[in-house]
Amino acid sequence: MTDELKKPTDDRNMSLVASDLSARLQRIRARTPARILTGRAGAAYRTNVQLDLRQAHAAARDAVHGEMELMSAFGGDFIRRWELFEVQSRATGKDEYLLRPDLGRGFDESSRSKIQERCSRGGDLQIVIGDGLSVPAVSKQVPALLPLLHAGAQSAGWKVGRGFVIRYCRVGILNEIGELLDPRVVILLIGERPGLATAESLSAYLAYRPRGGHSDSDRNLISNIHARGVSSTEAAARILSLAAQVMKAGVSGYTIKENRRSLS
Repeated sequence: MTDELKKPTDDRNMSLVASDLSARLQRIRARTPARILTGRAGAAYRTNVQLDLRQAHAAARDAVHGEMELMSAFGGDFIRRWELFEVQSRATGKDEYLLRPDLGRGFDESSRSKIQERCSRGGDLQIVIGDGLSVPAVSKQVPALLPLLHAGAQSAGWKVGRGFVIRYCRVGILNEIGELLDPRVVILLIGERPGLATAESLSAYLAYRPRGGHSDSDRNLISNIHARGVSSTEAAARILSLAAQVMKAGVSGYTIKENRRSLS
Protein backbone atom coordinates (compact mmCIF):
# COMPACT_ATOMS: atom_id res chain seq x y z
CA MET A 1 0.00 0.00 0.00
CA THR A 2 1.42 3.38 -0.97
CA ASP A 3 2.00 6.22 1.45
CA GLU A 4 -0.74 8.16 -0.34
CA LEU A 5 -3.32 5.44 0.45
CA LYS A 6 -2.16 5.28 4.06
CA LYS A 7 -2.73 9.00 4.60
CA PRO A 8 -5.64 9.80 6.96
CA THR A 9 -8.74 11.46 5.56
CA ASP A 10 -8.44 15.24 5.22
CA ASP A 11 -9.98 16.93 8.28
CA ARG A 12 -12.28 18.94 6.00
CA ASN A 13 -13.97 15.71 4.85
CA MET A 14 -14.59 14.35 8.33
CA SER A 15 -18.03 14.36 9.90
CA LEU A 16 -18.43 17.23 12.29
CA VAL A 17 -20.45 16.14 15.28
CA ALA A 18 -20.49 18.01 18.57
CA SER A 19 -17.58 15.99 19.94
CA ASP A 20 -15.42 17.09 16.96
CA LEU A 21 -15.78 20.78 17.82
CA SER A 22 -14.10 22.88 20.44
CA ALA A 23 -16.25 24.36 23.19
CA ARG A 24 -16.02 27.76 21.49
CA LEU A 25 -17.27 26.42 18.14
CA GLN A 26 -20.07 24.54 19.86
CA ARG A 27 -21.19 27.82 21.47
CA ILE A 28 -21.11 29.56 18.08
CA ARG A 29 -23.25 26.86 16.50
CA ALA A 30 -25.71 26.97 19.41
CA ARG A 31 -26.31 30.70 18.90
CA THR A 32 -27.74 30.44 15.38
CA PRO A 33 -30.30 28.23 13.65
CA ALA A 34 -28.12 28.44 10.51
CA ARG A 35 -26.59 25.14 9.46
CA ILE A 36 -22.91 25.88 9.98
CA LEU A 37 -20.02 23.56 10.76
CA THR A 38 -22.05 20.50 9.75
CA GLY A 39 -19.24 18.71 7.93
CA ARG A 40 -19.58 16.74 4.71
CA ALA A 41 -19.20 13.32 3.19
CA GLY A 42 -17.26 13.84 -0.02
CA ALA A 43 -19.13 16.53 -1.97
CA ALA A 44 -22.44 15.94 -0.17
CA TYR A 45 -24.01 16.77 3.17
CA ARG A 46 -23.85 14.12 5.86
CA THR A 47 -26.91 11.87 6.05
CA ASN A 48 -28.26 13.42 9.25
CA VAL A 49 -27.99 16.90 7.74
CA GLN A 50 -29.86 15.77 4.60
CA LEU A 51 -32.63 14.26 6.73
CA ASP A 52 -32.82 17.41 8.84
CA LEU A 53 -33.18 19.55 5.72
CA ARG A 54 -35.96 17.33 4.37
CA GLN A 55 -37.78 17.50 7.70
CA ALA A 56 -37.47 21.31 7.77
CA HIS A 57 -38.75 21.56 4.20
CA ALA A 58 -41.75 19.39 5.05
CA ALA A 59 -42.49 21.56 8.10
CA ALA A 60 -42.32 24.69 5.95
CA ARG A 61 -44.75 23.26 3.39
CA ASP A 62 -47.15 22.17 6.15
CA ALA A 63 -46.97 25.65 7.70
CA VAL A 64 -47.88 27.36 4.43
CA HIS A 65 -50.74 25.00 3.56
CA GLY A 66 -52.14 24.62 7.09
CA GLU A 67 -55.59 26.01 7.87
CA MET A 68 -56.23 28.30 10.83
CA GLU A 69 -58.65 26.73 13.34
CA LEU A 70 -59.25 29.09 16.23
CA MET A 71 -59.95 26.47 18.90
CA SER A 72 -57.05 24.19 18.03
CA ALA A 73 -54.64 27.11 17.66
CA PHE A 74 -55.39 28.81 21.00
CA GLY A 75 -57.82 26.79 23.08
CA GLY A 76 -61.10 27.87 24.62
CA ASP A 77 -59.69 29.60 27.71
CA PHE A 78 -57.42 31.88 25.68
CA ILE A 79 -60.20 32.74 23.23
CA ARG A 80 -62.62 33.61 26.02
CA ARG A 81 -60.04 35.60 27.98
CA TRP A 82 -59.28 37.90 25.04
CA GLU A 83 -62.75 37.72 23.46
CA LEU A 84 -61.29 36.71 20.11
CA PHE A 85 -63.49 36.09 17.11
CA GLU A 86 -62.66 35.02 13.57
CA VAL A 87 -63.09 36.90 10.30
CA GLN A 88 -61.87 36.24 6.77
CA SER A 89 -60.32 38.05 3.85
CA ARG A 90 -61.83 37.98 0.37
CA ALA A 91 -59.91 34.77 -0.41
CA THR A 92 -62.30 31.80 -0.31
CA GLY A 93 -59.71 29.11 0.39
CA LYS A 94 -56.02 28.47 0.95
CA ASP A 95 -55.25 27.74 -2.71
CA GLU A 96 -56.87 30.99 -3.84
CA TYR A 97 -55.13 32.85 -1.02
CA LEU A 98 -51.72 31.61 -2.18
CA LEU A 99 -52.42 32.37 -5.85
CA ARG A 100 -54.13 35.75 -5.30
CA PRO A 101 -52.31 37.83 -2.67
CA ASP A 102 -54.55 40.80 -3.51
CA LEU A 103 -57.60 38.99 -2.09
CA GLY A 104 -55.88 38.67 1.28
CA ARG A 105 -55.62 42.45 1.62
CA GLY A 106 -59.33 43.09 2.13
CA PHE A 107 -62.24 41.62 4.12
CA ASP A 108 -65.26 39.86 2.70
CA GLU A 109 -68.56 41.62 3.31
CA SER A 110 -69.64 39.40 6.20
CA SER A 111 -66.36 39.96 8.06
CA ARG A 112 -66.51 43.71 7.51
CA SER A 113 -69.94 43.82 9.13
CA LYS A 114 -68.84 41.61 12.02
CA ILE A 115 -65.87 43.85 12.81
CA GLN A 116 -68.01 46.98 12.79
CA GLU A 117 -70.59 45.35 15.09
CA ARG A 118 -68.17 43.91 17.65
CA CYS A 119 -65.28 46.41 17.77
CA SER A 120 -65.27 50.00 18.93
CA ARG A 121 -63.78 52.81 16.85
CA GLY A 122 -61.14 55.34 17.74
CA GLY A 123 -58.99 53.46 20.23
CA ASP A 124 -55.30 53.99 20.81
CA LEU A 125 -54.22 50.47 19.91
CA GLN A 126 -55.85 47.74 17.82
CA ILE A 127 -54.12 44.33 17.99
CA VAL A 128 -55.06 41.89 15.24
CA ILE A 129 -53.87 38.34 14.53
CA GLY A 130 -53.48 37.00 10.99
CA ASP A 131 -52.59 33.49 9.86
CA GLY A 132 -50.32 34.71 7.07
CA LEU A 133 -48.01 32.06 5.69
CA SER A 134 -47.52 30.10 8.91
CA VAL A 135 -50.33 28.94 11.19
CA PRO A 136 -47.80 27.21 13.52
CA ALA A 137 -46.06 30.56 14.08
CA VAL A 138 -49.33 32.13 15.20
CA SER A 139 -50.37 29.28 17.50
CA LYS A 140 -46.86 29.04 18.98
CA GLN A 141 -45.96 32.71 19.56
CA VAL A 142 -49.22 34.63 20.05
CA PRO A 143 -50.32 33.01 23.37
CA ALA A 144 -47.17 34.31 25.07
CA LEU A 145 -46.98 37.63 23.23
CA LEU A 146 -50.56 38.90 23.37
CA PRO A 147 -50.85 39.12 27.21
CA LEU A 148 -47.55 41.04 27.34
CA LEU A 149 -48.80 43.55 24.77
CA HIS A 150 -52.06 44.09 26.67
CA ALA A 151 -50.24 44.49 29.98
CA GLY A 152 -47.84 47.05 28.49
CA ALA A 153 -50.65 48.96 26.81
CA GLN A 154 -52.59 49.07 30.07
CA SER A 155 -49.53 50.42 31.89
CA ALA A 156 -49.24 53.13 29.23
CA GLY A 157 -52.88 54.08 29.71
CA TRP A 158 -53.84 53.21 26.13
CA LYS A 159 -57.33 52.22 25.09
CA VAL A 160 -57.05 48.82 23.36
CA GLY A 161 -59.71 47.62 20.93
CA ARG A 162 -61.17 44.14 20.90
CA GLY A 163 -58.88 41.78 19.02
CA PHE A 164 -59.80 39.34 16.29
CA VAL A 165 -58.20 36.68 14.09
CA ILE A 166 -58.08 36.91 10.28
CA ARG A 167 -58.09 33.83 8.09
CA TYR A 168 -56.20 34.12 4.76
CA CYS A 169 -54.54 37.36 5.85
CA ARG A 170 -52.01 39.53 4.04
CA VAL A 171 -50.21 42.51 5.55
CA GLY A 172 -52.04 45.01 3.36
CA ILE A 173 -55.28 44.33 5.24
CA LEU A 174 -53.94 46.82 7.80
CA ASN A 175 -55.31 49.59 5.58
CA GLU A 176 -58.89 48.36 5.77
CA ILE A 177 -58.64 47.81 9.54
CA GLY A 178 -57.61 51.44 9.85
CA GLU A 179 -60.54 52.63 7.75
CA LEU A 180 -63.08 50.47 9.62
CA LEU A 181 -61.95 51.20 13.20
CA ASP A 182 -59.78 54.32 13.01
CA PRO A 183 -57.33 53.45 15.83
CA ARG A 184 -54.18 55.47 16.29
CA VAL A 185 -51.98 52.39 15.82
CA VAL A 186 -52.76 48.96 14.40
CA ILE A 187 -50.52 46.02 15.30
CA LEU A 188 -50.80 42.97 13.06
CA LEU A 189 -49.27 39.75 14.42
CA ILE A 190 -48.87 37.50 11.38
CA GLY A 191 -47.13 34.25 10.49
CA GLU A 192 -43.97 34.75 8.44
CA ARG A 193 -43.08 32.87 5.31
CA PRO A 194 -41.33 29.78 6.76
CA GLY A 195 -37.78 28.88 5.92
CA LEU A 196 -35.50 25.94 6.59
CA ALA A 197 -34.37 27.39 9.93
CA THR A 198 -37.85 27.52 11.46
CA ALA A 199 -41.49 27.32 10.41
CA GLU A 200 -42.69 29.06 13.59
CA SER A 201 -41.52 32.65 13.10
CA LEU A 202 -43.96 35.52 13.70
CA SER A 203 -43.85 39.12 12.48
CA ALA A 204 -45.41 42.22 14.03
CA TYR A 205 -46.37 45.03 11.63
CA LEU A 206 -47.25 48.46 13.03
CA ALA A 207 -49.06 51.25 11.20
CA TYR A 208 -50.18 54.68 12.32
CA ARG A 209 -53.77 55.39 11.21
CA PRO A 210 -53.47 53.14 8.13
CA ARG A 211 -55.60 54.04 5.14
CA GLY A 212 -56.16 52.84 1.59
CA GLY A 213 -53.12 53.43 -0.60
CA HIS A 214 -50.59 53.00 2.21
CA SER A 215 -47.75 50.60 1.45
CA ASP A 216 -44.93 48.83 3.28
CA SER A 217 -43.03 52.12 3.41
CA ASP A 218 -45.75 53.41 5.73
CA ARG A 219 -45.34 50.51 8.18
CA ASN A 220 -42.80 49.33 10.72
CA LEU A 221 -41.82 45.72 11.27
CA ILE A 222 -40.37 43.53 14.00
CA SER A 223 -39.70 40.05 12.64
CA ASN A 224 -38.16 36.72 13.63
CA ILE A 225 -40.22 36.30 16.78
CA HIS A 226 -39.59 32.69 17.76
CA ALA A 227 -37.72 30.53 20.24
CA ARG A 228 -34.29 30.97 18.62
CA GLY A 229 -34.88 34.52 17.42
CA VAL A 230 -36.55 37.44 19.17
CA SER A 231 -38.18 36.22 22.40
CA SER A 232 -41.78 37.09 23.28
CA THR A 233 -40.60 39.33 26.12
CA GLU A 234 -38.17 41.25 23.91
CA ALA A 235 -40.70 41.42 21.07
CA ALA A 236 -43.40 42.88 23.34
CA ALA A 237 -41.03 45.54 24.66
CA ARG A 238 -39.92 46.50 21.15
CA ILE A 239 -43.47 46.56 19.75
CA LEU A 240 -44.77 48.74 22.58
CA SER A 241 -41.79 51.08 22.33
CA LEU A 242 -42.34 51.45 18.58
CA ALA A 243 -46.06 52.07 19.12
CA ALA A 244 -45.19 54.88 21.54
CA GLN A 245 -42.74 56.33 19.01
CA VAL A 246 -45.23 56.41 16.15
CA MET A 247 -47.97 57.85 18.36
CA LYS A 248 -45.64 60.66 19.41
CA ALA A 249 -44.47 61.30 15.84
CA GLY A 250 -47.93 60.98 14.32
CA VAL A 251 -46.54 58.84 11.51
CA SER A 252 -45.17 55.34 10.92
CA GLY A 253 -42.91 53.87 8.28
CA TYR A 254 -39.41 54.43 7.00
CA THR A 255 -38.99 57.79 8.74
CA ILE A 256 -39.28 56.09 12.16
CA LYS A 257 -36.08 54.45 13.41
CA GLU A 258 -36.51 52.03 16.29
CA ASN A 259 -35.04 53.45 19.51
CA ARG A 260 -33.31 50.40 20.96
CA ARG A 261 -31.52 52.42 23.66
CA SER A 262 -34.82 53.02 25.46
CA LEU A 263 -35.13 49.24 25.94
CA SER A 264 -31.75 48.74 27.63
